[in-house]
Amino acid sequence: MEKFTVHKGLVAPLDRENVDTDAIIPKQFLKSIKKTGFGPNLFDEWRYLDHGEPGMDPATRKPNPDFVLNQPRYAGASILLARKNFGCGSSREHAPWALQQYGFRAILAPSFADIFFNNCFKNGLLPIVLPDSVIARLFDEVQAFVGYQLTVDLERQVVVQPDGTEVAFDVQPFRKHCLLNGLDDIGLTLRHQDEIKSFEARRLAAKPWLAHTFGTLG
Repeated sequence: MEKFTVHKGLVAPLDRENVDTDAIIPKQFLKSIKKTGFGPNLFDEWRYLDHGEPGMDPATRKPNPDFVLNQPRYAGASILLARKNFGCGSSREHAPWALQQYGFRAILAPSFADIFFNNCFKNGLLPIVLPDSVIARLFDEVQAFVGYQLTVDLERQVVVQPDGTEVAFDVQPFRKHCLLNGLDDIGLTLRHQDEIKSFEARRLAAKPWLAHTFGTLG
């Protein structure tokens, strides 16, 4: 998992409340058994005027010119500004995959759905909860200034605005540690691989029959 320390990026405003995971990545794209390739289908039903299916070439599709991510001023955005209850609905891990693979590193919103919030941290995406008043002001500033960027400093737990104003945010120490060090669940486990190997060796010495495999019956 990619480390998150300090990130400065262009901000894209998604001015909708209660954005659910089916809007983030529609259900037809969950057929894939891979963990990659979901970025082109992020917000698929809003980004395109035609219906999307797995395997379609994005270059052949009809983009919706009114959707925020299709506007040239937000091309390359890596910080998403959202409204309350972002990520509600079904608990699909594909949602943070799609956001991250599109290019987003952080999401700022007044609130998130719990399961989506947890899944973000497990996949290197930083969800930041800020007060409604702060989010509303950021929406105004993003829309007023083309090229509006923010800096997210996870170590110091602040969002830095272009004028230097800092807004503090909370993050659980364990989640912060994992993001700063790029540790997902597998990475956390692999830190103990020597102990795991040692345990397996001791268990095999004590119970050597565990090394044998059994053929099928019949």
